Amino acid sequence: MKVVGIIPARYKSSRFPGKPLAEICGKPMIWWVYQQCMKVPELDYVVVATEDERIETECKKLGVNVIMTSDEHPTGTDRIGEVARKIPADLYVNIQGDEPMIEPETISKAIQPFFSNPDLQVSNLMTAIQNPVDVVNFTVPKVITNQEGIGVYLTRSTAPYPKGSIQYQYYKQVCVYGFKPEALQFYCTTPRGKIEKIEDIEILRFIENGYRVQFVEVDSETTAVDTQNDLEKVRCLMAEKIDRE
Repeated sequence: MKVVGIIPARYKSSRFPGKPLAEICGKPMIWWVYQQCMKVPELDYVVVATEDERIETECKKLGVNVIMTSDEHPTGTDRIGEVARKIPADLYVNIQGDEPMIEPETISKAIQPFFSNPDLQVSNLMTAIQNPVDVVNFTVPKVITNQEGIGVYLTRSTAPYPKGSIQYQYYKQVCVYGFKPEALQFYCTTPRGKIEKIEDIEILRFIENGYRVQFVEVDSETTAVDTQNDLEKVRCLMAEKIDRE
């Protein structure tokens, strides 16, 4: 099975323009993400997918595989779909370009279910919420699964509601996805559903349309860079990690 890792890297972020090129310990953030992906044994090929020549130029200068894509994609998954039409593979893995500290083992967890279940079309990761604030934070999608780990719903609200007991472990989405080519084609040719429009969570497009999305629990507390404050935090964490090594 040929597995391709794709890192969508959009320059025109509304909250943080140019984020993939933000400097962290002497290298742009996208370089750090790429290096972590290159450590994943299941990935046969890794490529950055961007719409901006500045990111393309920097990637080429640093020896990072890069491919130019349209600047009109509404989501990162649509960008992955364009790459899939250019690079044949049996499985595509979407790794977010704003998590420079993501562990290679975490990425592997999104891939491994496809080896044991040939019928699987989509995978996603989740991790237990440790900070109670995240339970009520609308920017953190909460994951609800059945006993087999199949996604039932994702929401920005606090759900399920703890009516009977507060002894419940909430989970949040970790944005690493595995897609079979057929699932990507479905996503890119299917309009947003009612629930996806309300919650603005991409993976709901599959769940709304009857796909069995396999969620895998991981122990991951990586910090996504959404703001300048996040960037400063990651810079400190990365500097500490480099010093330890």
